[in-house]
Amino acid sequence: MSESDSQAPEHIFSVHELTQHIKNQLESAFPRIWVEGEISNFHRHHSGHLYFTLKDEKSQLRAVMFRGAASRIRFEIEDGMQVISRGKINVYEPRGEYQLLSELIEPKGKGALQMAFEQLKAKLQKEGLFNAAHKKSLPLFPKKVGVVTSPRGAAIIDIIRTFERRFGRTHIIIYPARVQGEGAAEEIVEGLDYLGGQTDIDVIIVGRGGGSMEDLWAFNEEIVARAVFRCPIPVISAVGHEVDFTITDFVSDIRASTPSAAAEMVIESEQSFLDRIENLQNRLIHSLKYGVQEKKNEVLGLVHHHAFQNFKMKLLNLEQRVDDLDMRSWDRLRRLQHRLMEGRSRADLYLEKLTAKMNARLQGWKGVWEKFAVALDGASPLAILKKGYAVCMKNGGLKPVRGIRDIAVEDKVTVSFFQGEFHCRVQDVDPLASIERRLKQGK
Repeated sequence: MSESDSQAPEHIFSVHELTQHIKNQLESAFPRIWVEGEISNFHRHHSGHLYFTLKDEKSQLRAVMFRGAASRIRFEIEDGMQVISRGKINVYEPRGEYQLLSELIEPKGKGALQMAFEQLKAKLQKEGLFNAAHKKSLPLFPKKVGVVTSPRGAAIIDIIRTFERRFGRTHIIIYPARVQGEGAAEEIVEGLDYLGGQTDIDVIIVGRGGGSMEDLWAFNEEIVARAVFRCPIPVISAVGHEVDFTITDFVSDIRASTPSAAAEMVIESEQSFLDRIENLQNRLIHSLKYGVQEKKNEVLGLVHHHAFQNFKMKLLNLEQRVDDLDMRSWDRLRRLQHRLMEGRSRADLYLEKLTAKMNARLQGWKGVWEKFAVALDGASPLAILKKGYAVCMKNGGLKPVRGIRDIAVEDKVTVSFFQGEFHCRVQDVDPLASIERRLKQGK
């Protein structure tokens, strides 16, 4: 045995002492560091603590994140995810292993909130919460509107002003809720559940003004998304500005770009209903006018029907004959008067006789004229047809049938009444038949 081997050691460490020494050295040397690596062996304990390993191509490092820090993580940690973690080196004495005591984890190349947003969106979409089949339509005539938002924010002011400007009689029920920070999501859920349980509310607007992703995060919480989905009343999401999108926008029945745009949608629904009523009124008036015009055209068609054209011409000829007789009478009277004036000296003796004779003659012509007038009125085909008689025409309605000899079997005839006509073919001709004989047979 050599001399060095025979010397007693200066100090023998117990395992615990050595572990304590290493622990103090490591923890003081690395009080706070950032480590980049790939997540593996991830495990979430029922206590709320997270256990995982960070590794790269050559090495690996055990890590733990306790419940308090883990509760602040917005996204879901998964194996294979590239992350950067902030923490400090810690030695777990029971196993003598060093590990990273993680305080914060961020996805590499993408923010934690963005990662959480995309993960929740994919999860809810897979469950069908975004499906159009679940979307409810806005009511046509909303009377009462519920609003879940901050009572001191710009959103509620914009909504109230829009309703007052466009449709002042709308009844608004406001459920005050924080829309940012700790506890905001829970208050929004309470508001949705409360208003959704009211039977007299027609539509609910939930939202707030614009802001950063952190400011709008309450509307990306899963509990809010599920509260919107289970609400029995149509929900309009009005979160942020037009470029802002939240999970609530995808789950809601309708997404509005701004709170004031949401109010416009509610008003537009009622205005569309009123416009539809006005359109139906206009269509009804047009239909009535068209119907009246159609009946008027039918009457004009009857007036110009070819069955009455020959009768009309006969009437005109008779009127012309009356006018001709009248003019001839006055011409003869004027000639007689002229002759009387030429031989006045010789005709004084006969003046009274001539005057009396002319008066008698005029009375005779007047009687003839009145007789023609009565005959014309009695012979009017329209008057006869009005009594229930009909006119029988042949040759396509051009030649009247005056007697039984004017018609033969297989002739095509047109029978016209005062209103309407029909076409027929002659099947049999009986020259001896008469109304008188038919009446006698009937007796």
